[in-house]
Amino acid sequence: MDRLRVVLSALSAAVACLAIGVLPAGAEPRAVVELFTSQGCSSCPPADRLLGELAHDPSIVAMSLPIDYWDYIGWKDTLAKPRHAARQRFYAKTRGDGDVFTPQVVINGITHAIGSDKGAIEQAIAQSRRDGATLSLPVKLSLADGKLNVDVLAADAESPSGEVWLCALGKAIPVAIGRGENTGHTVTYHNVVRRWLKLGDWTGAARTFSVPLADFEAADAMAVIVQSGTGDRPGTMLGAALASVR
Repeated sequence: MDRLRVVLSALSAAVACLAIGVLPAGAEPRAVVELFTSQGCSSCPPADRLLGELAHDPSIVAMSLPIDYWDYIGWKDTLAKPRHAARQRFYAKTRGDGDVFTPQVVINGITHAIGSDKGAIEQAIAQSRRDGATLSLPVKLSLADGKLNVDVLAADAESPSGEVWLCALGKAIPVAIGRGENTGHTVTYHNVVRRWLKLGDWTGAARTFSVPLADFEAADAMAVIVQSGTGDRPGTMLGAALASVR
């Protein structure tokens, strides 16, 4: 009977994890991939499709960050946020190369590639993983009583300090584009960041946060990232997790 209780308890925990779409136990992400894209960019739809594929890989936290600096060419991006363009510029400044373009992906906060080049993205993932701090920090998500609970574990060894951010996501948003370079096309954007919320700073000690889901009614998934540096000087992704919440 005791053995049966153990089995049932394990099954219950597994079902709870599947219900919110978190990674299986022990399966830590190998990459955070941020795609800087635009509805006004004719080169972007292949990258948008590829990000949709990456979003189905349980080892990747994939996010779309639509930018607004192509709005002047005839179509105002309906999903863009100025802070996304600012974040892209901050990455370029931190790397020191000044490269800002669409479609561009930033991998694990360290390196970048053309957003439609799957081979280059995989190479960039491997390159970024050479930094021992990359995604070395476990981040656990769970749902209870209408709240998303976030547990950031303590560092096993000395680690750079950073910030904990919650990104509210729209998992699949189709957009019919009426003007500009993509006139007449409907493009689906995956894991679109709709809102940023800083949960707190991280200095190596364990942290716990709880966020009411009612504050994010438009979101159907949540990503949490722990990133070294600061918002205007982003660095290595130390930890990450993603969960479906609808």
